[in-house]
Amino acid sequence: MKLPKNKKIYFTSDQHFGAPTRHVSKVRETYFLNWLNHIQMDTAALFLVGDLFDFWFEYKTVVPKGFIRILGKLAEFVDQGIPVHYFVGNHDLWMKDYFETELGIPVYHKPKEFTIENTHFFIGHGDGLGPNDNGYKRMKKLFTNPLAKRLFQGLHPDLGVKLGQYFSVKNKLISGSEDVSFLGEENEWLALYAKRKLEDKHYDYFLFGHRHLPMEIKLNEKSTYINLGDWITHFTYGEFDGKKVALKKWETS
Repeated sequence: MKLPKNKKIYFTSDQHFGAPTRHVSKVRETYFLNWLNHIQMDTAALFLVGDLFDFWFEYKTVVPKGFIRILGKLAEFVDQGIPVHYFVGNHDLWMKDYFETELGIPVYHKPKEFTIENTHFFIGHGDGLGPNDNGYKRMKKLFTNPLAKRLFQGLHPDLGVKLGQYFSVKNKLISGSEDVSFLGEENEWLALYAKRKLEDKHYDYFLFGHRHLPMEIKLNEKSTYINLGDWITHFTYGEFDGKKVALKKWETS
């Protein structure tokens, strides 16, 4: 991927729109839309690194109500020739082809490698990777089980979406509400995962979400792990100018 002159690549994750209530979420949606409007002119590509919504489940002909302004703005990016890439997180595991068919946005269910201007990236949401996060790993196996998905899909959407939204907020294994403190560079499990990946191949940057904490950890002289933070308390994002990735904060006032 080449980076045109005066253009940048943007990375963002963990908006969790719809939580804890639709009314409260609307304020954060406005902040995010303001940011998208701000970056639109100089964006070469936009990476959404998981959990854009606090709950998302695609039935055969139904998707959750709401978020029309967010979806419309993403469609506008694509229509203007700005590539948008979407990585599913632990709150949108059940995404199918809606983004691809309706918005023209590719969806990735696993981490993926990208090379941009000779800079090598390893990008993913981060859930279930590395040591620890064991409770969620067990729950993910249940949620991704084909039988469990078929059973849930058998519920009427009004009931299914309501249940999904309830458990998405209340279940700490899903919401990650107990996992928002910095563990120290030697204990951050996504950084440990990245170090193991470096044993097999070099990457300049590992970009993840999921932890909800903006952080930058040098793995060695040439490789860096960056967590993008969130749009709940930090309002942070990553910006690549062709030379380096910088963590930045969107000032909401």
